[in-house]
Amino acid sequence: MKLHDRIIVITGAASGIGRALALRFAGEHPKGLVLADLPRQGAALEALARDLGAGIDGRAAVAAIAVPCDVGSEAGVKALVAAAEARFGHIDVFCSNAGIIRDGTEDAPDAEWTLSWQVHLMAHVYAARAVVPGMRARGGGYLLNTASAAGLLTSLPSATYAVTKHAAIAFAEYLAIHHGDAGIRVSVLCPQAVDTPMIQGRSGSAAAANDGVMSPEALADCVVAGIDAETFLILPHPQVLDYFQRKAQGYDRWLAGMRKFAARLGVKRAI
Repeated sequence: MKLHDRIIVITGAASGIGRALALRFAGEHPKGLVLADLPRQGAALEALARDLGAGIDGRAAVAAIAVPCDVGSEAGVKALVAAAEARFGHIDVFCSNAGIIRDGTEDAPDAEWTLSWQVHLMAHVYAARAVVPGMRARGGGYLLNTASAAGLLTSLPSATYAVTKHAAIAFAEYLAIHHGDAGIRVSVLCPQAVDTPMIQGRSGSAAAANDGVMSPEALADCVVAGIDAETFLILPHPQVLDYFQRKAQGYDRWLAGMRKFAARLGVKRAI
């Protein structure tokens, strides 16, 4: 899919990957951008929408609106979609990108398990419920769901993150299987460490220690290329595919290796 003249929604747009996607997508001359993030990010969201509307860094101006939204709430996602449709008429591309991370084991409080579940899985479910019927009726659309390489491999410091990102990938697979013949394309974004507020100040990231940290701008370039090619797995860190294949080819060997890797990095149980 080309992003030119498309209406695009991006959640988690105030900073990090979401902000980088908004800036990069603007260079593709979409018809409109709908930027969503938590209400406490409202000032940053509004500033980004103003900048895009005025044209920054040599980019052409793009119509953009800011919509404060908690994607962990179905009512919030419905309100976001309603605001987008009220302004632009319909949605061509929905980027379900918002995410969080908390270190912790299986003993993490239920509230943290629930929060990760809502943001990393149910937000994608709520988005699909809200936009897929319209996309099917129009004969097409695009869903970009941000997961993580942790959903294909694991996250050594965080059980809540690894488990819910695995679920996000499974749901993206379901969507691609059941709606692909209706013209709806699905991509799942699975990066390793990216230089965003989510990882800044955190320790124990095996991906960052082993493979380095990617800039959000470089990741956004990979996303545009992946959407253009309509690739299901968008892997900004190409070595993730090799790791994933090794895991599938020898699960017990992979588990043993990950135990040794965690010990070498000194990853500790956080709770």
